[in-house]
Order: sequence, then structure tokens, then C-alpha cells
Amino acid sequence: MQTTVTIVDLAEPSRHPAPLALSGCIVAVDSAPEWQLSPTAETLAYLASTCLTTTTPRDRRFVQVASLPHALDSIANRIESSPMASVICDDVLRANDGVFDTLGAIVTESLAYSTLQSGPEFARWLGLQGPRTLADPPNPVLVERSGGTLNITLNQPRRHNAFSNTVRAGLVDALTVAELDATITRIELRGNGRSFCSGGDLTEFGTLVNPVAAHFARTRYSPALMLDSARARLSTDVVAYVHGSTVGSGLEMASFCGRVVADPSTMFGLPELNLGLIPGAGGTVSVPRRIGRWRTAFLVLSGCTIDAETALSWGLVDAITSRLVK
Repeated sequence: MQTTVTIVDLAEPSRHPAPLALSGCIVAVDSAPEWQLSPTAETLAYLASTCLTTTTPRDRRFVQVASLPHALDSIANRIESSPMASVICDDVLRANDGVFDTLGAIVTESLAYSTLQSGPEFARWLGLQGPRTLADPPNPVLVERSGGTLNITLNQPRRHNAFSNTVRAGLVDALTVAELDATITRIELRGNGRSFCSGGDLTEFGTLVNPVAAHFARTRYSPALMLDSARARLSTDVVAYVHGSTVGSGLEMASFCGRVVADPSTMFGLPELNLGLIPGAGGTVSVPRRIGRWRTAFLVLSGCTIDAETALSWGLVDAITSRLVK
């Protein structure tokens, strides 16, 4: 697939005809930032997949980088390595932008994810991996009731709470309790060990060979939908306490909570493009609702991780406390 990365300079907007989203990923650069964008530059920024600047970002479409050439090279190289996943991720982020029907948005994401599971980029990654196995850890999720509070703890510390099928099932069971019991007025989500959740369990990728079955699993047994429903009922009393590696599905699920509290050690990212995939645990819905589709696209297309302070300034987390890790 021939995919171009269109670079538009917001300092010289008249040089760029309005690009079409379907032509590939569009990166806007603010090479000479002014106090206010011109109307033409504003249109280009809106059409862009992500926007970069070397100064303090003017709004949540922009990401501050140390070097525009370095950032552009890094993004272009990643898009070139997984062009189909890059463009499809951009498509899904645009399709879900401003959509408040969570189920519909997650269905859109999951259909795109299943498409990529059948594609050559995921197959290439899978071919480089070892034998595939299904993880079956004992007590993958711990659940404890304290008054009106339901404490849910991911409990696969040796694997940094990698999101395996058994962890997913345990989380669904725990959230079902909260869904059925109206006396539960607060949900607290944590992870044991050095990380909150390091993303999907890579040893399981490729074990479910039927993309249709995988789509039904993601949409009919979805912790994301259950967290979103709980947040709609309990608002900021659905709290994720995150630390260490909080990437991929870990970040995607935490972002559905009404409040996210991070340890200073926390690192956030969306690395799915490495596998020829896009976020598939609701991240094209939950993360943009917090930081916008432009910064979400940056996390995916750049492969960068951000620290807790940056996450706080972006609105990805609501507070930072050093009391989370014992």
C-alpha cells in the first residue's frame, strides 16, 4: 500500500490546498507560531491527523516536541512500517470524533481492529513471534467490598498485569457485580505489582484466529462499555489509580473512568501500531474524550510515551499522588 504523509506548515497555509483525510495521514506543523491561527491555517489544523509545535501548545490539538524534523521523521517511519494500521487508526479517530454513542463508537473501532487482524501487517508481526498460548493465572482479578466501595485489583503482577483473556473475564465479572448492585456507590480500580496494566498480553495475540469471534468478544464482553456505564452512573466515583506502565489497553480502560489518579512514576502510551493494529480496548473512544483525537493520534503514530506531568497537563489524568505505590 502506498501511503503518503502530508506535511502542512501552518505558518504558510496558502501553500497547501486543503488536503483530503483519505489521502493519508496529515501532520500540521506550527513552525512560526503566532498568537492566533489564520482562518486557512485553522482549517488545516482541523483537518490534520495531529499538530506539532516546538513552543507551548496553543490548544489540545497541538503537541510540543523538541525538534520538528526529528518528530516528523519518527512519525513518517512508523507510518511507513504500518501504513494500513496508521490510516485506519486515523479513519476511526475521525469517525468517532464527537460521537457520544459509546457502543456505536466501540463497534466502529472493533470492526477496524478485526479488519487489521486479517491483514498483512499484523501477520508480519505475528510471524516473528514464538508459540502462542492462552494465559491462565490464578486469581487474575481481586474483588473486595468495603461498605459502598467496590475495590477491583488487576492481579497478574509478574506480567505487569498484561490484559489477558482471563483478566478480561475477571474484570467483566467484577464490573457485573457493580452493575447489578445499586448499593455500590464507588468503584476503585488498581493494579498489583510494578504496573497498573502494560497492555494486551502479547503471548495471546493470534490465538483467536476468527476475527468475527474476536469482534463479538470485544463488543459483547467489553469492560470498556461497563466502565463507561458505571461512570455514567457514578461519575468521578469511578476511579482508576494508575502507576508504572499504563499503556495500550491499560490506558484505554483507565480513561473511561470518571477520575484517573496517577503515581509520578506512571508512563502512558499507545503502542499498538508496532503490531500492525490500532487501540482495541476502547481507546479510540476513551482517550480522545480526554485529550482530543489529535493528541491521541500523536501517541499512536509516534509511539512515544508521556510521563505523569505531561498527562496531567493534557487532561489524560486528573491528579498525581505519590502514595499509590507501596
